[in-house]
Amino acid sequence: QGIGNKEWRESVKYPHSTEGSILHAFDPQPFHPLSRSLKFGRTEVIENTLNPEFVRKFILDYFFEERQNLRFDLRMEKPMAGIPGKKCGNIIVKAEEMGNCRESVMMQFCGNKLDKKDFFGKSDPFLVFYRSNEDGTFTICHKTEVVKNTLNPVWQAFKIPVRALCNGDYDRTIKIECYDWERDGSHDFIGEFTTSYRELSRGQSQFNVYEVSVCVFTCVHASSVPFYIWLCCSIIVPCYYCPIIYHYCTCFPGNPAQPTSLHYMSPYQMNAYAMALKAVGEIIQDYDSDKMFPALGFGAKLPPDGRVSHEFALNGNPQNPYCAGIDGVMEAYYQSLKSVCLYGPTNFSPVINHVARYAASVNDGSQYFVLLIITDGVISDMAQTKESIVNASCLPMSIIIVGVGPAEFDAMIELDGDEVRISSRGRYAERDIVQFVPFRDYIDRTGNHILSMARLAKDVLAEIPDQFLSYMRTRGIKPLPTPPPYTPPGSPGME
Repeated sequence: QGIGNKEWRESVKYPHSTEGSILHAFDPQPFHPLSRSLKFGRTEVIENTLNPEFVRKFILDYFFEERQNLRFDLRMEKPMAGIPGKKCGNIIVKAEEMGNCRESVMMQFCGNKLDKKDFFGKSDPFLVFYRSNEDGTFTICHKTEVVKNTLNPVWQAFKIPVRALCNGDYDRTIKIECYDWERDGSHDFIGEFTTSYRELSRGQSQFNVYEVSVCVFTCVHASSVPFYIWLCCSIIVPCYYCPIIYHYCTCFPGNPAQPTSLHYMSPYQMNAYAMALKAVGEIIQDYDSDKMFPALGFGAKLPPDGRVSHEFALNGNPQNPYCAGIDGVMEAYYQSLKSVCLYGPTNFSPVINHVARYAASVNDGSQYFVLLIITDGVISDMAQTKESIVNASCLPMSIIIVGVGPAEFDAMIELDGDEVRISSRGRYAERDIVQFVPFRDYIDRTGNHILSMARLAKDVLAEIPDQFLSYMRTRGIKPLPTPPPYTPPGSPGME
């Protein structure tokens, strides 16, 4: 299993909410591609706090090739005070890929000689369990019940999935905090300690007695609940999957100002080139760190001398062909149609070699390149293109080819290499790095362009995760350290 379809656990926090409000519940709702939201679940209710941290987690299927929008509805017991439109707090959502461990554990804890926090009577202690995240922060994963008026509590045994406790990593840090319960929500901190599931699994022993100041906590019982455990190893490289998108314009008979041209710029709808670019680009741009994409064109006569080029910058700046986001690429494409004259033949090898030169300079797994070619013509340099692809198959790059228009694209299927691995001069490609699709196969018959674009993006990006993983695995490249969590400016204390 690659990273194209994974289960992710999401946890929610709502720090610094409006004073006087009582948080009722969160309703995460995944969006349908056609903007129809489907209710997925809701958190528990937390009262009397301005900084609630919800225990209940949500497990979602993650698809690399789709844009999965989420909406979080905040429900209050009474209307929030304040000026309409004014910021009333922040929602923090954390997601982590779930491990494949299907084991559960039954645990029970007791305390001895806890600190007395109440002036009248003894403490009302309860425990809060936190799982450590990949970025070093902690996420709440369980709360015990409150044991009233005692300094030597024995909490009820509870069952919890191991992947909720440590995501299947037996040595991952688990933090446990103890509080004295207060009716107004201002619970008094008693103490904390850290451990791991490996230590907890030893059960009642000297290894599971934890001293916190003058308090002593003991894990009375921890045993596995028999369950079928399915293990599936895969390499995940978080935050370092850096695609670079290229958009190439090719020749098609006719003037772009005429409706018969595939490059026709209609005031009412996007042409096939623009739809293909936007469909793929809007998904894949979220995996790029700076959202700056070099956009090149091929198959055109350039001003002022009319020379034919198969590698020119769409923004007119050969020294800096980068465009800001997919919108910037599309704007450069539209502007180039006004300044260049479309002209054949259709040569792929120059642009493939262009990207390969960049990919060849990166061999540590810190970057991965994705080349998007949109074409409306039959390829003219087939032998050279096959050689370029074979050479590039050992580099950190993938190639997506989208064919638009009514032309025959039989040669593109050979480049795809799904059935027969592509070869050149007796040398076979090290791995399959090409995915070809004809856009006409995804056009919705009712004229729904949004649905057409969603279908295209889903199929054209489906092979990228496995191609990415195959490169990393064959070279023994492991995930890099996760960068520190992002803290919004002016928000000290936020995780």
